[in-house]
Formats: sequence, structure tokens, C-alpha cells
Amino acid sequence: MAVPFIDLKRFEDGFLQCWAQKVAELSSTASFIGGEEVAQFEQTLSRLTDSKFAISCANGTDAIQLALRALDIGRDDLVLVPNMTFWATFEAVVNVSASPITVDSNLSDGGIDFIAFTEAVEKYRPKAAVIAHLYGWGTVNLKKIRDYCTENNVLLVEDGAQCFGTQYENEPIYKGALISTTSFYPAKVLGAAGDGGAVFTNDELLAKRVRQLANHGRTSHYGYGLVGWNSRLDSLQAAYLNLTVEFLPSRIESRLNAVSFYKQHLAGIGINQIEAPLDYVSNGYCHVGLVDNERLKQDIEISLKSHQIGFGNIYPGAMSDQECSHRYMHAHVGGSYAQQICNTVINLPVFPYITETELNSVVEVVKSACEEK
Repeated sequence: MAVPFIDLKRFEDGFLQCWAQKVAELSSTASFIGGEEVAQFEQTLSRLTDSKFAISCANGTDAIQLALRALDIGRDDLVLVPNMTFWATFEAVVNVSASPITVDSNLSDGGIDFIAFTEAVEKYRPKAAVIAHLYGWGTVNLKKIRDYCTENNVLLVEDGAQCFGTQYENEPIYKGALISTTSFYPAKVLGAAGDGGAVFTNDELLAKRVRQLANHGRTSHYGYGLVGWNSRLDSLQAAYLNLTVEFLPSRIESRLNAVSFYKQHLAGIGINQIEAPLDYVSNGYCHVGLVDNERLKQDIEISLKSHQIGFGNIYPGAMSDQECSHRYMHAHVGGSYAQQICNTVINLPVFPYITETELNSVVEVVKSACEEK
């Protein structure tokens, strides 16, 4: 049975009809930029993240750049970044003219390695750091990192593109951050009908700067207090997200059930399935397996392809190993655990309302490949 890695078409009953009605309504009034839909969505984001301020923007990459710019990170500033993350985390630092220092990963949860992180701070005294909350959870050392950054005057940006809906110590993961970001790319747990992003903070000045930067640095329609750019979330995307967020609990529940199904049925066959640390409740963003046996990993992937079952490798290459990264990197701190994860990771299909029949098909193919090995 063919199973996609991600299926964005599993809509709830009546969803598409509501969406079509909303598009017609906004189109009839030419309500395309700003307005009630954006304001409503930002209020919802503030409530769900327990953040005083939620500022929407055009995409998750812009969100990181806006956060860095709001913190006055710029030319020649040193910024720590995880060596294993999506490229946007790295390029956002470069795009504000700062210099990235890559920091190795923790094998147990995929987050940034705390020992390497503190070593990097002590050695290079960076102005800021960006950490990424991967897989639908965050590092087991999140509180330690936040406290350490405060004590050492390191401005911490938390890239939460994969963790909307994640709970840390029984509260939204974004709540305790100085400034954090997310993405509403369609494949995310809370996905738009196109690109979108947001920045969260409890700091009024930072919030004001983010909002200003995202709208050309405006102080009035033709007055400018900062040099920003156009990074507004449009009304249609906000409207789609306002509809989608109503179904977020059931979509997260479905994702978590899928991850739990794999955990139960693929135990003891050579796949190390990483789970959220104890202080977290994951949002079910993805299933994460590590297969140390290179031949076995190849056999599993070949078998999945032959049965038309999708899979992912989140992520297949470290930041320090990318073709152009050495043109911008200031240094790397730590070992090669990031590369070890990149070389061994495999992600099985997880999306809202994946069926048990589909999950069984995936499990049968993976088990068969492991047994043949």
C-alpha cells in the first residue's frame, strides 16, 4: 500500500467549504493585507503560547531574522547556531551580516550539546545564540541554556519552527524565551496555505522593533524609524490559520498516535527511536529513528521506496558540511555528533489522520527489511 511521507489533504469535514467561503468573503471586500483576520490570529497566538506579544510575519526564516535584528545583531557579531538544524537557522544569521559559530548536537534528543555550547561561549564570547527545537520538542537542557545565557549576557533566540503546540514543564515551550520564532509552512503542525511565520516575546520593546522591522521600519505610512523590509503575513494566510487552529488539538492527537504506533510496533529491530525528554509533551511533528547499521538503513529505505512509502531524513547534512558554509563560519565547537545523527536518521510517515491501515503497511515493510538483514 502506497503511503506518502506527508499528506496535506486530510481535511476535517466541512473544512474546505469554510475555507472557500472565507476566500470569497475576503475577496469581495479586497481584504488582503492586515485587518481583522491578522489581528485575530495574533491574539490567538499570544494566548496559545502564553506570550504577551505575538507578531506575525511572512515566513519562518524572516521570523529568525526579525528576532536577530530586533536584538541589534548585525555586522561582525558572533552568533552560536546548532550544527544540526534546517539551513534557515544558519542563513538567518548570515543574512543579518553576523558570523555563525556552529555547535555540536546531543545524541539523546537532537538538541544542541550543552557542554559544547558553554565551551563556545567561554571561548568566543558571542553576542547571541540561536538554538533550534527540533522534532516537536526541545533540548533536555533548555532551562540550563536559558539561565546560562542570562548569566553570561548572551542574547538567546529560540527557533521553534517545529514545536508549535509543544509543552515544556507543563507550559507552552515559547513561554519562557527571551524571543522565539515559529513557521507556518504548510507541512508544520500548524500550517498555512502558503508561507507564514511569527515571533513571540514578553518584551514590549523587542515586540515593537519586530513589528516595525516587518513593515519597512515604519513609524507612520511614509515615516521610517528603522530599515526593515516587507514581511507581513497576508490576510488570506491568517484566515486559513484561524480556521486551522480550531482543529489543532485533534491533529496533534493524531500525530502523537502515529508516533506511538511506530514506537510500539518497531521496538527491538535495530531502530533507535528518539522520544521527547521527560519535561516535554511533544506535538507529534515527526517520527525520529536512528539506524547505526549503514547497510540496514539502506535496505529499509530501498524497501520503503519500492513499496511507494515516503520517508524523510531530518536532516541529512550538518551546517558545517554544507557547500558554502565555510565562507561564512567563524568556527565550529564540539565533535561530530551532528554528523552521526545526520548519517543515521530516518523519519517515517506522520501526518494528521494517517490511518491504522497505512501505519501497518509502513511497519510491515520496515520489519520485513530488518528481518531480511
